[in-house]
Amino acid sequence: MESSDVLMETDIPSLSEPHRGKARDNYDLGDGRMAIVTTDRLSAFDVIMNQGIPDKGKVLNQLTKFWLTRPNQVVPNHLLGTDLALLPPAFQRPELEGRTMIVRKVKKVFPVECVVRGYIMGSGWESYQADGTVCGIKLPPGLKLCDKLEKAIFTPTTKEEKGHDKPITFEQMVGIVGKDAAEAMRYASIRLYEETHDFALERGIIIADTKFEFGLLFDVIMLIDEVLTPDSSRFWPKESWVPGKNPPSLDKQPVRDWLKATGWNKQPPPPDLPPELVASTQKKYLRIYELLTGQSLAE
Repeated sequence: MESSDVLMETDIPSLSEPHRGKARDNYDLGDGRMAIVTTDRLSAFDVIMNQGIPDKGKVLNQLTKFWLTRPNQVVPNHLLGTDLALLPPAFQRPELEGRTMIVRKVKKVFPVECVVRGYIMGSGWESYQADGTVCGIKLPPGLKLCDKLEKAIFTPTTKEEKGHDKPITFEQMVGIVGKDAAEAMRYASIRLYEETHDFALERGIIIADTKFEFGLLFDVIMLIDEVLTPDSSRFWPKESWVPGKNPPSLDKQPVRDWLKATGWNKQPPPPDLPPELVASTQKKYLRIYELLTGQSLAE
């Protein structure tokens, strides 16, 4: 641990070396299960920052658990539990409490990101301004920045090991994963977005867009990885949303904005984040957790 408040990396004796993602350390347990530990690492523009965000890993982990354990799930998911007692003794450490999931190991991870947009923003807005489309989907003229779309749209991307994911059309996605899988993931993604958008809206939060990932186990398509977190979604306060204006974000967008303002070239090494930005980002993560779940992180 970097400090008593931030977990940047784990080192747990296991059957295999962990696969380290931008925020997660994934351990293959060798018995059809995996342990996913969500650290406090923060990435922006595909670069991991020097400073972590206290409590970030716990928020991401516990918010994902919240969504994956709600009743009437749209699609099966890989979650088995979060109790460290389900893991080998080496994992039973205080610093892993609240930030660890035990999941089924899928046979295959589909190499696409399933992005759903309910509002026009970010790269979708840039594409719309250029030619009136997003990922090949024609949108009506006259939309404003942050406008709500009449219907949520499915705008998949590639999943790149390095660098930025690339937008693709649904037809291109079919070419990558096959027609049946592509249609099933599109249907599940839009249903998930619509249901959770309405749930969040009742709690004063707009989910502007989000992304999902899916895997295959025993020929069953499963929802995997993080779900509807401040890292995978764009959250806005409902009361601050006005079409044509950029609302304040309850996610890591302020970090991206600060980095852009520094003139950083988006290549390692990144600039150090100021302490006040780290603190304000921590508060945003905690706030979104409280608003969506109705609980504080300590409960």
